[in-house]
Amino acid sequence: MSAAEDAAVVGTLRFLSVDMVEKAKSGHPGLPLGAAPMAFALWDRHLRFDPKTPDWPDRDRFILSAGHGSALLYSLLHLSGYDLPMSELEQFRQYGSRTPGHPEVHLTPGVEATTGPLGQGFAMGVGLSIAARFLASRFNREGFPIVNHWTYGLCSDGDLMEGIASEAASLAGTLEAHRLVYLYDDNHVSLEGPTRWAFTENVEDRFRAYGWRTQHVDDGNDLVRLDAAIAEARAHPEQPTLIRVRTHIGFGSPRQDTREAHGEPLGPEGTRATKEKLGWPLEPTFRVPAEALAFQRRCVERGAELRKRWLELFEGYRQQYPELAREFERTVAGRLPYAWEKQLPRFPKGTPDMATRDASAQVLQSLAAGIPELLGGSADLSPSTKTVLDGAGDFSFKGDSGRNLHFGVRENSMVGVLNGLALHGGVRPYGSTFLIFSDYARPAIRLAALMGTHVIVVFTHDSIALGEDGPSHQPVEQLPSLRAIPHLTVLRPADANETVEAWRVAVGRKGPVALLFTRQKLPVLDPEQIPLSAGVARGAYVASRSGSGPPELILASSGSEVSLCLASQRKLAESGCRSWVVSMPSWELFDEQEPGYRESVFPEGVPVLGVEAARSLGWERFTHPKGSVIGLDRFGASGPGPVVLRELGFSVDHVVERALALLAPLAAPTP
Repeated sequence: MSAAEDAAVVGTLRFLSVDMVEKAKSGHPGLPLGAAPMAFALWDRHLRFDPKTPDWPDRDRFILSAGHGSALLYSLLHLSGYDLPMSELEQFRQYGSRTPGHPEVHLTPGVEATTGPLGQGFAMGVGLSIAARFLASRFNREGFPIVNHWTYGLCSDGDLMEGIASEAASLAGTLEAHRLVYLYDDNHVSLEGPTRWAFTENVEDRFRAYGWRTQHVDDGNDLVRLDAAIAEARAHPEQPTLIRVRTHIGFGSPRQDTREAHGEPLGPEGTRATKEKLGWPLEPTFRVPAEALAFQRRCVERGAELRKRWLELFEGYRQQYPELAREFERTVAGRLPYAWEKQLPRFPKGTPDMATRDASAQVLQSLAAGIPELLGGSADLSPSTKTVLDGAGDFSFKGDSGRNLHFGVRENSMVGVLNGLALHGGVRPYGSTFLIFSDYARPAIRLAALMGTHVIVVFTHDSIALGEDGPSHQPVEQLPSLRAIPHLTVLRPADANETVEAWRVAVGRKGPVALLFTRQKLPVLDPEQIPLSAGVARGAYVASRSGSGPPELILASSGSEVSLCLASQRKLAESGCRSWVVSMPSWELFDEQEPGYRESVFPEGVPVLGVEAARSLGWERFTHPKGSVIGLDRFGASGPGPVVLRELGFSVDHVVERALALLAPLAAPTP
């Protein structure tokens, strides 16, 4: 394209964005005005994609980590020929549109990740890069580079201030991440004002210290230099690259280089002044000149040709490596291998007491044998979380396909990277840490739930029973906090066999799953006496019935407290009390069951005492009368685990006392 045609497309990107924000009376015009040239240089000169087949496996991925600049991304997608018509741009930020305030994956064609919380997109890009390298190591053969794509991102000053971006950048540099390029929109302004107030570090020096290559472009409008910088980065695929691009927020507007350009519409006068200064017609709004339409046709034709060549390459690959080709198609489609459950362990009656984290370790080994795309690790805690895949090797970018990822002490970026792995496809990622540190990872877990990414997060040391490390390490509010996240499935199994079933659910379920395991040993329930498989999959079930006839009382709990309830049930039986023990490994799964099943577990009118070593929030949904719960509405204490449990009310005597007190009003004669 000629310089005039390039300028026309850049102008279209800028002013479609401005018009979107202006019509919505809401949004962020500053980034699109400043960053449109670098985005255009990438999409026009380097990014490989097919707008008519957005899920083409070997497409390059682009992450707008600075998700507040979504108007720029929607303008790019529309101009590039994706199924995002002008009518959607005109409904920017409106209820029900495909152009929400921040990009949402699975809603808008061509959006690769849900971004907006700054830094999260940066971490997801690192995950995309890892997934691509893992699949390339596993499937590529000489002459057949069927996995051969790049990951690009656009990040802002705010992104690079966030700790998660620092965590992910450090990890990417350590791993020598391949085919990863970030364009850094260095405009010196954040929402409050000049970045010099809070962010004066030399970003390039920092990234070089991480192990990245760095470049800089002094003029963010210089398409020739931008093109050359990206080409230079592509010449070094074996190392991640950060390209710092000096831009001007709100370029060309009366608010250029001010905080007001960040997140406020320019207004009618400001929009007029900006268009006049940059030589753009005042009318019509949402203008797309002929040069921009030519760019769109070019993107569509080029994308179809790129995909056609890849399909031809893959057909040759299929002829020479038919089994690998079938396996590649299966993994990319997200289908589980045949008989993947066949080797899952089973713990018979008489199995010695076992911590659920230890049972989980055995399950993981069997899953790794049956699911070759399973990979993951921990935030430097795998000896304690028991999440190492034996004999599977350590992942690196050196060319091997090791399946053990070492995230370092970086919980937030660990889950952010897991999100990127899952978004890429072809892998089944998991990560692990202690439950108390779920707070560090919560922003990324929330995004996983919002995106519906199939990530599995293993949390061990799940209660005050861990003991001596004390209240700083004893989770109390974390369990109800995780349950509060929509679309996150939380499973807290009661023993080794429930752990097997919890993993079975986690692997086969869509969306993110949190698995909570104990450090302390627990009795192993008899799998011949308890409907474990069906029960865990339905979220709750009657694990034990004492006496004949309907229950007078139900003890309901999850995880390690199920064993406490079973022991309490035996003592209650000595006084002639008929009771049920209900194991509730997953409230979310239980909520999905039909009303008849839920009522069969909790018959109407029967008193229910909840028992769980966590905040009692939420138990009012199940207990009867409401508030009948032995919980932990305080922090824990340092001491041996059994002592801490006893002193804080988790003992057979206390459960029995509370249960009998619950029954006493029912047994009292009517006056």
